[in-house]
Amino acid sequence: MMDAFLNVLEAVCLVLGCLMSLGAAIGLIRFPDILSRLHAGTKPQVFGLMLLLLAVLIDTRSWAYLPVLVVSLLLQLLTIPISAHMMGRSGYRNKHFPAGDLKQDDLRTVIEEAEAEENATDPQGEDSQPESDVDSMRTS
Repeated sequence: MMDAFLNVLEAVCLVLGCLMSLGAAIGLIRFPDILSRLHAGTKPQVFGLMLLLLAVLIDTRSWAYLPVLVVSLLLQLLTIPISAHMMGRSGYRNKHFPAGDLKQDDLRTVIEEAEAEENATDPQGEDSQPESDVDSMRTS
């Protein structure tokens, strides 16, 4: 009786996890702008992964796999928000979405302050340090 319940629970976790991952993949393709795509690529994907890892743990019925599954989940939980943040920041700086989509634009003030500080320290817009050989090879 308990095995049948665990098999059903495992199947439900597998199906829901796959559907969440499929929804994330479809959202990455179908959503119109980068902000919506970032949301689709991070939120359901993490939840789908959690369900799939839970299904693996139920299938093995062994505590020996728990540390490996927890490490994979923690690594995903650490790297997905960081990569989404960097992608969003890159999309913002490259103007891949309309500025009117943002309700509050905190990054704009940070960028303007950094540009003002850069212009204040170097009014001609030239580098204050001489160009090295490596830099000159990159620009040519």
